[in-house]
Amino acid sequence: QAQVQESGGGSVQAGGSLRLSCAASGYIFASMGWFRQAQGKEREGVAFIRIGDGSTYYGASVKGRFTISRDNAKNPLALQMNDLKPEDTAVYYCAARRVSMASVFDRNTYNYWGRGTQVTVSS
Repeated sequence: QAQVQESGGGSVQAGGSLRLSCAASGYIFASMGWFRQAQGKEREGVAFIRIGDGSTYYGASVKGRFTISRDNAKNPLALQMNDLKPEDTAVYYCAARRVSMASVFDRNTYNYWGRGTQVTVSS
């Protein structure tokens, strides 16, 4: 059975950095990425990668600060988060999906989700 599992996260001061990792197993996914959900807000897309050609996509609020990458030899998906801001505070979820023509930001197209990891940025 396919699974995804996050690791990393934690607390940091504004301007600091954190790195999240996600391990996936049981299926060869077409796209993987990260969503986040702040308290009282909807889940939003953060960063995504298409496994086939390595194309990456970023949400407007994180572009230039976050970098998504995948080590094909070891399988984990990584999200390097730099210059963190208090508004980045949220639960971050790793997600994966099979082949889909829909936008990578469409959370309804993702078949597999991790349990989430908390990121807290203090000012």
